[in-house]
Amino acid sequence: MSEALPLYPVNRRHLDVLTTEVGIMQHAQGAVPDPSHGYCTDDVSRALLVDLLHQRELGWEPVAASFSRNVTFLAEAFDGSTGRFRNLRRADGDWLDAPNSEDADARALQALAEVILSAPAGAVRSDAIILFERALPTASRVRFLRPLAGVILACDSAIRAGLRDEVMDIYRWAANQLSQSFGHTVADISWPWPENLITYENELPAQALVVAGRSLGRPRMVQAGLRVLDWLIDAQTNADGHLRTVGNAGWWPRGGLAARYDQQPISATTLLLAAETAYEATGAPRYLAAVESAYGWFLGRNDANASVAQPEEGACGDGIGPAGVSRNQGAESTLMWLIALEHVRGLRARGVQPQRMDVDALAVAS
Repeated sequence: MSEALPLYPVNRRHLDVLTTEVGIMQHAQGAVPDPSHGYCTDDVSRALLVDLLHQRELGWEPVAASFSRNVTFLAEAFDGSTGRFRNLRRADGDWLDAPNSEDADARALQALAEVILSAPAGAVRSDAIILFERALPTASRVRFLRPLAGVILACDSAIRAGLRDEVMDIYRWAANQLSQSFGHTVADISWPWPENLITYENELPAQALVVAGRSLGRPRMVQAGLRVLDWLIDAQTNADGHLRTVGNAGWWPRGGLAARYDQQPISATTLLLAAETAYEATGAPRYLAAVESAYGWFLGRNDANASVAQPEEGACGDGIGPAGVSRNQGAESTLMWLIALEHVRGLRARGVQPQRMDVDALAVAS
């Protein structure tokens, strides 16, 4: 493993630039917010996760206003008639869509569950519990891999926060659905993926399988998640050892080559979080190396040999294209950098002493 790159102080400067009294704007031209694209529930959910991470370093007072605003945004996004969340919102506050995004539903649930787990008792946390419980029933109708994974992670956090009953029912259902999706890929070593195209947040299902398998006592589910994650890490590790994520300019079709561009920060952070989960489950050094590789992607250990993140501004470029790092610094990219930084900080701060799980031994015993 290469020498670990430095950590940086918490910096919310660009986050504040992108944020209005409504929430965080989706896109930017350079470092300047672009109101023409308004807001989205996806990014506000991610911003809420960043607030929760930053309070560990800063305390609650510096993030309290943002924290409350983001929970309010999710409450306003919720459509009680459908039990789902709207996603797209104009700069003037009007909603542009009906609830139709499983990704947005799952991300909102995951953010609310983290609030319930990590926020102090008070009105905002109480509001999050009510909203989570109102939105949870529709999670039983999720169909796609990544939202299923998001529902699993949301339920896991909610259960650790003390919620039970319906949460556990949906947790088991979603875990079984995701596990079955990967079940028929076991014999295909070259393509252990249930779809014919690798696209975005590809490590999220693997992370969810590991989390659910550990929580529900299903070691074979853990093994399935680790196997898929190993495959994805190997496929995205360049010959010189740096991370080359699957680009969204063509993705990665089965039987074809993975697109080299445009590599996006969300891909690096999704891999980092899954590798962190795998390291905590197994203690295997290869997962710690993958965490550091994903962190390094932000700081110049990438195809462009240039830093995608700008730590001194708390900002991040929107990705790596043929011409190098994008000059635009939108919400998703910036939030992905801030999340990656805090998870690496947390991993290093606790001395990377994981609770190990002997997956092979448990599988034999089960």
